[in-house]
Formats: sequence, structure tokens, C-alpha cells
Amino acid sequence: MLNIFSEVETTTIEKYFIAQKIEKVKELLEYGELTLSEIADQLNYSSVAHLSTQFKKLTKLSPSQFKEVYPNSRKALDEI
Repeated sequence: MLNIFSEVETTTIEKYFIAQKIEKVKELLEYGELTLSEIADQLNYSSVAHLSTQFKKLTKLSPSQFKEVYPNSRKALDEI
């Protein structure tokens, strides 16, 4: 099963799962409603440092740099 997943997705399950979590982090950062600590807690990271390390590894930006580049670019449904 792992081999089939790797063939279809061209990555490992672990890397895929991490990438999906980082996409969620990006989304939450764009909404700007939660602190990084709250995001780390919500997504079950062991620490903010661990989240930040994974985030930078995948995006080449720190979470704070990402927020500068994409400041509050999303709106919550109740704000539309």
C-alpha cells in the first residue's frame, strides 16, 4: 500500500501528511485570527519551534515572513 501511494503521489505518506498540515497552517495564518502558538496547538505540533522548522523547510519562509508577504488575505465566512 505504501508503494502504491508513493507511485501515485510521488512522495511518501509522511511528507504528504506534513505538506497538508503546512497548507492548513498557511490558511490559518492568512486568516490572521490565531497566534502561531494557537495554530501549533490546534494542529497538534509538539512546539511552535517544530511547526516553524517544518514550515520554513517547505515554504522557504518563516511563519512571520509568510504573514508579511500574505497579510490577512482571507476572510472568515462571517466577514463576507
